[in-house]
Amino acid sequence: MSKLLDEAYAAAKELPEEEQEAIGALLLAEIDADRKWDELFAQPSGVIERMADKALEAHRGDRTRPLDLETLSIAAADSPRGG
Repeated sequence: MSKLLDEAYAAAKELPEEEQEAIGALLLAEIDADRKWDELFAQPSGVIERMADKALEAHRGDRTRPLDLETLSIAAADSPRGG
């Protein structure tokens, strides 16, 4: 076990059982989610490949423009979410 995980385990052991159970459930759920993402990314994805091909085609055809971070940040600030 890594030093950090060992330290976290030791700290969690001091918590009430209910909190230990919650932390355990979160940790196991995170591990499971990571495994599922790894499995998904390991599979060939025709959709992503087609999107990449279209983006490259647009770039080669001069139908793209450089990313302007200042304009992007202004647009994000003006969005309904308030970026």
